Amino acid sequence: MRNEESFVTKNKEMDCCSTIDVDETLAQVVTNGAMTKPESCVRCKAKGRAVSPKTVLLMLKPDLLEHATSGSYSFCAEPDCPVVYFDEAEDRHFTVEDLRFRVGPKAKDDPIPLCYCFGFDDSHIREEIAQSGRTSIPERISKLIREGLCACDTRNPAGVCCLGEVNKAVKRLTEK
Repeated sequence: MRNEESFVTKNKEMDCCSTIDVDETLAQVVTNGAMTKPESCVRCKAKGRAVSPKTVLLMLKPDLLEHATSGSYSFCAEPDCPVVYFDEAEDRHFTVEDLRFRVGPKAKDDPIPLCYCFGFDDSHIREEIAQSGRTSIPERISKLIREGLCACDTRNPAGVCCLGEVNKAVKRLTEK
């Protein structure tokens, strides 16, 4: 497993937005040196997506940091569930109220964050579409990713590349 862990670490550092979905490929996630599987959300029971402890710590309000220094966390993307991060084994979770930043999939009102590395939200896409009938935001983000300038694995609360959410938003806003 050491070779797989080393491969994952090196590739994530080189390109956090790789087209290879490491979670799906390995079917398990290396967290704190232990193998864990993504769990089900403690509130809504949706399948979570494993995130690094670093991501969780970077998102939490300062007074909660000491509560998250250990454990294996997963991200709940369900829009109507207030839980963002949970550790089923430790019976610990953090909600939208515990975070320093708004979480796009859970936000109900504008601006809905989409890209945490470069600051794009729904309103930027909506404005470009209103002005020109299309948006160049996904292409601009892709270019910056290719240049190695993203940090999605830590800046995005979901711990993954934002392009999937950006493209969904473009489709939704273009259809309106």
